[in-house]
Parts: sequence; structure tokens; C-alpha cells
Amino acid sequence: MEVLINTLTSILKTISFVDIIDVSLVSILIYQLMKFIKDTRVAQILKGVAILAIVYFLAKQIGLRTIGFILEKIFDIGIVMLVVVFQPELRRMLEHVGQTQVTPVKFFGRSHSDQEIKNQLWLEAIENICEAVESLSKSQTGALIVLEKNIKLQDIVMTGTVLDSSPSAQLIENLFFKNSPLHDGGVIFRDGRVFAAGCLLPLSQNLKISKELGTRHRAALGMSEISDAVVIVVSEETGVISVAQSGHLARKLSLKGLKIRLEQTMITSSI
Repeated sequence: MEVLINTLTSILKTISFVDIIDVSLVSILIYQLMKFIKDTRVAQILKGVAILAIVYFLAKQIGLRTIGFILEKIFDIGIVMLVVVFQPELRRMLEHVGQTQVTPVKFFGRSHSDQEIKNQLWLEAIENICEAVESLSKSQTGALIVLEKNIKLQDIVMTGTVLDSSPSAQLIENLFFKNSPLHDGGVIFRDGRVFAAGCLLPLSQNLKISKELGTRHRAALGMSEISDAVVIVVSEETGVISVAQSGHLARKLSLKGLKIRLEQTMITSSI
């Protein structure tokens, strides 16, 4: 025990004030980088890069020279490609790097009680969403509602107006009222709250989509193709309710079917 104490004492004596500042700055940069990855869709692309790296390593070990050569050339220009792909996100990160307050990091994840609270918020939100969708469908008012899940849509949120408001059927209906300045964009729900409105969603590039579907349906499909979000669409022409998820569009849903689908998708077990 005495040896351990002496060792720790000698180590502490070698640590200077400059070392503390150095480690603190590195910690802040790592934290900001992790938050940047978490709040955007960058994590999905990084997963793809990691898979390619693993394939490259295995190809080298096994002796698959052709695939190894191709991946090696891809990695040679990989840094430039990443800068081009992530240019908007990198610019926003640099703009806000000095504005973000540092808060303690939770190392042990979300507790069961936190998950139960989140589920309750989603249950209340789903009730209000279904009530609003029923009214919007009857009045044939076009609507586009995005329910964010694990992949944060911060880059999409930045195109609209942040509200971060408690959900109510009246609020949702008013956001899509034809004279409202935010009615043309999508409304994004985060953790059971109306987080942003008037957001621009990416259009699907799938050429197999029926020509009968308008811009809202294409935007819903596009959003579901690049994230795990659930997107609700109310047709302005027919009042038909549809849901886009994982690049697939389910049309002509009943209110009961919509509610069941949302609860099954958004409510997470706390076990």
C-alpha cells in the first residue's frame, strides 16, 4: 500500500498546470466531437467507414488482393471525401464550438425511470398527434410530421424554426394552417415534444415511386431513407393518412391503425 501511495505521489508531482490545461482542452474537443456525431447523421456514415476498414483488414489477412487494392484506393482519397460530404455539418460545428456549455457526461446511460418518463411523453404526444391528424385529414389540410428516434436530425432542424414546445392537437393543427408561415415544411418531434417546425426534408430519389405521390410523400420517404424516423403524411388532395418508415410508405391508414403503429414504434421497453 505504501508503495502505491509513493508511486501516485511521484506521478502527481510530475503533473504541471500546463498538463491539466492540455488534458482539459482535449477532453472538451472529444466531448464536442461526440456530441456532433450524436446529434447528426454522421454516425451512420462512420459505421459504414468502420465496416469498410474491417473488410480491408480481413482482405489483407486472407490475401484478397483485388478487394484490398480497391479499398486502399478508396481510403487514399477518404479524407477529402469525408470533408466534402460533411462540409455543412463541419461548418455548423465550428460555428457553435465556442457557444456550447460543457455539462457533465452521463457514463451509465439512461436509467429505467428516465425511459419511463420518455415513454409517457411519447404516449401523450401520440394522442395529440392522432387527434390533430384526424382533424387535418377531415379538412384535407396537408401535413408532414416527423417523429425522431435514435438518429438525431439536427441538420434538418437547422432548416426550420426551433419551438421545443409541449405538444397539443391545437398547436399541431395551427402549424399546418394554410396561412401559417410554417405550414409548408415538416414538424419534427423529439422526445415527445414539438421540437421544430417549417423544416425542409430531403426528397427521395427513388425512381420507382408512383407519380401519383406529391412532394410531401417524396419528402417523407426521403426522410425515412436516411434516418430511422417515422414520418406521417396527410394528403392535401385526398386527406389520406400515410406513414413512411425505412424507405417504405404505408398508405390509407385508419386513425386506430396509425395510433397502434406509432405506439409500437416509439414506445421503448425499459427492461
